[in-house]
Amino acid sequence: MKKVLILGAGLVAKPLVRYLLDQPDFKVEVASRTVSKAIKLIDNHPDGTAKELNLKNEEGLRAEVANADLVISLVPYAYHPKVAKYCIDFQKHMVTTSYVSEIMKNLDAEAKRAGILILNEIGLDPGIDHMEAMRIIHEVEGKGGEITSFTSYCGGLPAPEANTNPFGYKFSWSPIGVLLAGKNSAHYFKDGQQVFVPSENLFEDFKIIPIEGLGDFEGYPNRNSLPYIDLYNIGSTRTMFRGTLRNLGWCQTMKKIVDLGLLDEEVKEWKGMTYAGFFRNLLNEPADTELKKTLASRMDMEKNEVSDVIQRLEWLGLLDEKPLPIEKGSALDILGALMLEKLQYETGERDMIILEHTFEASYPDGKKEKITSTLVDYGIPGGDSSMARTVGLPAAIGTKLILEGKIQELGVHIPVTPAIYVPILEELKGMGIAFTEKKEWIEG
Repeated sequence: MKKVLILGAGLVAKPLVRYLLDQPDFKVEVASRTVSKAIKLIDNHPDGTAKELNLKNEEGLRAEVANADLVISLVPYAYHPKVAKYCIDFQKHMVTTSYVSEIMKNLDAEAKRAGILILNEIGLDPGIDHMEAMRIIHEVEGKGGEITSFTSYCGGLPAPEANTNPFGYKFSWSPIGVLLAGKNSAHYFKDGQQVFVPSENLFEDFKIIPIEGLGDFEGYPNRNSLPYIDLYNIGSTRTMFRGTLRNLGWCQTMKKIVDLGLLDEEVKEWKGMTYAGFFRNLLNEPADTELKKTLASRMDMEKNEVSDVIQRLEWLGLLDEKPLPIEKGSALDILGALMLEKLQYETGERDMIILEHTFEASYPDGKKEKITSTLVDYGIPGGDSSMARTVGLPAAIGTKLILEGKIQELGVHIPVTPAIYVPILEELKGMGIAFTEKKEWIEG
């Protein structure tokens, strides 16, 4: 029996844990700071155990890693290098769904010497996006072609019937994570030119993206796209863009949330304040200020857009004379807690994942092709969210393949080789997580 140690018991863990418990030769231990969450995930399965573990407990963490065959780290990404070091010390494979940090990259040589694989970015985005991109890139190259443009958008959203609030969004993962992503700068390659977008302008750089059968969405850049030119080995491309999809109105609202300081992370005292009082304090306005008028005067937008943004902030509760739930914290903490309270999925509602890649390819005979590959996946009412399935299942399948010896790579990797992406995409397809592909010849 192979033992898999899963660190963390968060929102995406359930499908992963259940998949691994369904394998005949695996023992699964879920270790979490909140042991009740781990117990719930194991659900009395005979091959599963739950354990309380704080990652600050160095001795306990080392012991758990030493006793496992493979470690899946679902904890915040800042802890991954620590876990990876122990995996190297004890020669244990490791899997994460997080982006590869510079610290993780620098462990490549040590991981190879230890004879282990540290497989990162094996979730949805990053993860399934890489695998489908490489499948198509390799297919084009196999026909003698080369990629001249690559654009990708991904979004986790409410299903259309569950899109019931003014923000057009509900949380299927950490609200603080979603909000902090709004403070990232972005860097991409367009028509042979590099484009840099500073964090304060992130939500100004959006486009309307039509998705067949679902309508229009807003798409804005996601972090730094440039490294993927090398990672995907497509030096021929003149466009490399990875973006995020949201429902209409999200970008203009988030731009004002950034401008108004609501993502500020400085911890302050708010004792005895209401939400409206907190907002006035944040805006450096006196206690008798009429917030709606002040907000309208600070927004350099069309009148109807100003009205929409103020409506969303009012609906959220930021203009209410209701006491704050905390006496000390940051503006980000207050906004995150409020959004988590108001932007929740109701029982039986579905979330939706949209992932769309668009390629342009040229061939030696002069022909040019446009390839669009689209994944639309829905959560299961009363069951797993699509976000949990599309993040957790690729990691679970990758884990199985590593422990079965079907993935032989060593060192720090992401899933861009056929040995990794072919069997994972095939198994996901059998679970109903599948892309629809559309090809057309284009002039140019």
